[in-house]
Formats: sequence, structure tokens, C-alpha cells
Amino acid sequence: MESSLAPSWHRQIADRVVFMWPLKAFGTMSFMVLFFWAYFAVLHNPLTPPLVMPVTWLDAWIGFTPSALPAYVSLWIYVSLAPALLGSLRSLLLFGLWIGWLCVFCLAIFWLFPTSTPPAAIDWAAHPEFAFIKGMDAASNAFPSLHVATAVFSAFWLNRVFGQLDAPKTLQWLSALHCSVIIWSTIATRQHVVLDAVGGVAVGVVFAVVSLRRTRSV
Repeated sequence: MESSLAPSWHRQIADRVVFMWPLKAFGTMSFMVLFFWAYFAVLHNPLTPPLVMPVTWLDAWIGFTPSALPAYVSLWIYVSLAPALLGSLRSLLLFGLWIGWLCVFCLAIFWLFPTSTPPAAIDWAAHPEFAFIKGMDAASNAFPSLHVATAVFSAFWLNRVFGQLDAPKTLQWLSALHCSVIIWSTIATRQHVVLDAVGGVAVGVVFAVVSLRRTRSV
């Protein structure tokens, strides 16, 4: 009798994690390497001088929070969760295709209409933990925030995965919370301003909704 029942949600998650894991690991790593190559190529070769993004009252209200750095960096773990939990080659390829198109769309905007974040009145020497990010990523490629767009896109896909596995709603809420914290961190670390984040949310939602409409099962 029990053998006819569907596996529990946590058993399904475990099965999905090991499903085609070498391809998932290699594919995710290769995608990130290719992405960073294209990102820095655009970053250092904008078509025109970047336009400085305006600051809103929300930026001042959120404020600079050094402790937001781990949340900002956690994006790279968060965006890797969705492909790790996909249960078929087709869904894996579709995820890669659509998030790839999302990145190409944002990179095209960065190149054609470059923007930058305004200089922050912060003594970065007092925050050495930011040295790597500040040394690696200039204050350009601001709008829309690709950091936010990929987080939102991943949140939608994770929501679909957890729903199909009949997992507890708590997982969906935790995923949404993690995504929200990542969005907040892009502003709190002064890597982006609020308008960048709003643009990133819009891009992430559009690409996620369109992609999931064309993907019945993940």
C-alpha cells in the first residue's frame, strides 16, 4: 500500500539534487564563467558615458548597512538552487535558456544605455570587507539591477518547484524572504539605488512569468 504512494517532498528534493548533478554543476559553473566574461566586457566598454542614477528618499531611509554584504553575496547560492532542484533535462535546459535571455537583455541595456550609481559618502577604507566587490565591480551596469532580476527570476522558479513537490508552504515563504533580503542588500550595500532594484524586479517578473507559462513541469 505504501509503495503506491508518491515519495515525500523531502525524498523528492533529495532525488532531484542528485539527478544529473554533474551536468548541473558543470552547467552552472560554465554559465557563470560565461556570464562574468560578458558582464565585464560590457562594464569596461560602454557605448556612451554612463548616466548617474538619481537617488530617492527610499535610498536614504534604507541607509548603508555593512552587515548586508553576506546577503548580497548569497545570490550566487540562491540562483543555483533552482537548477539543482529541477527534475528533468527539458526543464533544466529551459531554465538555462530563459535566465540566459534575461542576462542578455540586461547586458544589452547596460551597453546601449549605460548607467552608474552615484558616489556614496562612505569611507570604504573603514569597511575592508567590501574591498573585493568594489575592486571587481565598478559602479556601472546599474539599471536594471541584474542582481535583483536573477534573484526574482529564481524565486518564481523555486516557488513552482516547491509547489509541484507539494512541499510545505514554509519553503516558499523562506525562498521569498531570501529573495527580498537579497533585493534589500543591493541597496543597503550601496551597489544599487532603489530605482535599479525596481527595474530589476520588473525584468525578473516578466521573464519568470513568460518562461513558466511555457514550462508545465519543472
